Amino acid sequence: MTESASDRKSVDIWSDGACLGNPGPGGYGILMQFGTHRRELLAGFRRTTNNRMELLGAIEGLAALTKPCVVTLHSDSTYVVKAMRLCWPQIWRDRGWRKKDRQPIANQDLWLRMLEVVGQHTVTWHWLKGHAGHAENERCDALANQAARGSELSIDQCYEEKVL
Repeated sequence: MTESASDRKSVDIWSDGACLGNPGPGGYGILMQFGTHRRELLAGFRRTTNNRMELLGAIEGLAALTKPCVVTLHSDSTYVVKAMRLCWPQIWRDRGWRKKDRQPIANQDLWLRMLEVVGQHTVTWHWLKGHAGHAENERCDALANQAARGSELSIDQCYEEKVL
């Protein structure tokens, strides 16, 4: 018997990305909530971009779920929310990862991962204005900046290989 969306747990995920310079050291912060249970995740990278961190925050939040869920994903990134609401990654994939003008899509590696993880869940994308006093978004922003300033930063391999 297959599980229907109504049988799935409802989870809220807030995610944010930060970059100290663009490019520069960056990080993401995630807050996940299921009922009264809350979980925070963060990671930092030595050289990356803000858009990559915004994307990676949403991806890692979804990837952290251990089974299919009904998710409301909150982000202040119009880049991520608009693309997902308008199904741009599927369109780009069908075009061979090219825009209408035939130029390559930025962050293809992350958009591929996004398509993998989003397909496991029922996701509603919710844009919210950043730095507007929304407690969960402010917490994610603080986590993302903490991660970007961390002393043990990971390597954003795909980004660094592309620019070096």
